[in-house]
Amino acid sequence: MRIMFNRRHLIGAALAGVSMLATASAAFAVDVTIWCWDTNFNGAAMKEAAARYNAAHPDVNIIIDDSDTQDNIRQKLQTQLLAGTTEGLPDIVLIQDDQAKKYLLSFPGAFEPIGDTIDMTQFANYKVAAATVDGKSYSLPFDSGVVGFFYRSDYFSEAGFSDADLQNLTWDQLIEIGKTVKEKTGHELFGIDYNEVGWIRMMLNSAGQWYFNPDGTLNLVGNPTFKAALKVYQDIWTNGLAKPVSGWTDFTNSFTSGDVAGVPIGVWIVGTIKANAAADSGKWAVAPVPRLDVEGSINASNWGGSSWYVLASSPTDEKAAALDFLKTVWAGDVDFYQKILVGQGAVGTWLQAREGDAYKSSDEFFGGQPVWQNFSNWLAQVPDVDYGIFTSEVDSAISAQLPTIAQGGDLDAAIEAINAQATQATQ
Repeated sequence: MRIMFNRRHLIGAALAGVSMLATASAAFAVDVTIWCWDTNFNGAAMKEAAARYNAAHPDVNIIIDDSDTQDNIRQKLQTQLLAGTTEGLPDIVLIQDDQAKKYLLSFPGAFEPIGDTIDMTQFANYKVAAATVDGKSYSLPFDSGVVGFFYRSDYFSEAGFSDADLQNLTWDQLIEIGKTVKEKTGHELFGIDYNEVGWIRMMLNSAGQWYFNPDGTLNLVGNPTFKAALKVYQDIWTNGLAKPVSGWTDFTNSFTSGDVAGVPIGVWIVGTIKANAAADSGKWAVAPVPRLDVEGSINASNWGGSSWYVLASSPTDEKAAALDFLKTVWAGDVDFYQKILVGQGAVGTWLQAREGDAYKSSDEFFGGQPVWQNFSNWLAQVPDVDYGIFTSEVDSAISAQLPTIAQGGDLDAAIEAINAQATQATQ
C-alpha cells in the first residue's frame, strides 16, 4: 500500500509538472522581439506600450532590446539584409525617418506593408510619406520632430520683445530681432556646430523641399530655396549671432546654461531644456519656427523622428501579433500618448492623440503656454518631403562646406562644391 501511494504521488506530481509547463508555454504563446535605441525615450515608450497590450494579451511576450545605439542597429540590420540572412532579426525595428527610403528601396520585400492593416490617414501626412513606396505604407509613425523656436523669454523681454513679436516670422526678421537681443543682453542668438546640417534641412523642409527632384536627381545647383537656406545660415554667423560649439554636449550646454538666447529644434529637446527645471521654470517660451523668405515656405518644419517597421521575414504568428500590437496601442490608445507625452516628452504623430487632456494642458515651465497643443497644430502643417536614399551622402557634402559658408564664403561656389561631392557619392 505504501509503495502504491508513493507511485501515485510521483505520477501525480509528474502530471502536475507537465500541466505547469503547458500553462507556462500557453502564457507566452508568441514572442514579439523589438529593436530600438535610447532607453529613456524610445525604449521607455515601447515598454509602456507593451505593458498596456499585455494587460489584455498575456499570451504575447514582447521582448524589447533598447540597449544598442542607432548606428549599431542600422549596421546590424543592413548587414543581415545584404546577406539575405533573417536569422536573429527582430519582428519590429525602429528606423529614423530620413533613412527609411534607403531600406525600402534597397531591400524590396524586407518589410511588411502596414497600411494594409492600419489606417494611415490617422497619422501626420509627412510621416506617412517618408515610408510610402509605390502607394504602400510601411511604417507605424512614432515620434514627431516638429520644430519650435525655444527661446529665453527673459532675454527677449529685456530686449523689448514679447511672444507676439515672435509669431510667424521669416528668418530675416528673426535675425534683425537677434541683433537687438545681443546688443541689449550680450547673448548670441544660437549655439551652432559647424558640422550640423540640421539647420539647412529644417529650412528646406519648411518649404516642402529636400535635396532631390521627384525623379531622384540632385536639386542643389540653381535651386533658389537651397541657396536661401545657406544664405540664412551664413547671415546668422556674419551678423555675430552664433556661438561656435563642438559636439552634442557643447551644443546643448549653450542653451541650457543660458549662454545663448534660443534654439530652433525638434520637440524632442524638451527634456534637455527642462533639465534645470527648478531654476529655469518660467524663463522659457516657444514660438513657431521661422520660415524662409521664398514662395511656399511656412512656419512649420521637422527635425528628426523615427517610426516602427515590421520585418516581412517574421514567422506568421509573430508578424500577426506584432501588427495587432501596433494597431491596438500605437494606432488606438489615446491615453497611451498622453502618458508618453508627460513621461518622455514624446509628441506622437497619431492625430487623434491631440484630443487628450495632456495635449490641451498649459506648461508653467514655458510661462503657461499651451505648448503641446501648439506643437500638435504645427505638426499637422509640416510639409511632406521625399528623403530619397542618399540623404546621408548629401549631408556630408553640405557639412564639408558649412565652415566656409559661415565665414562669408561665396555661396555659388559652395553650392557647386556640394553638388560635385554629392554627385560623386551618389553615383
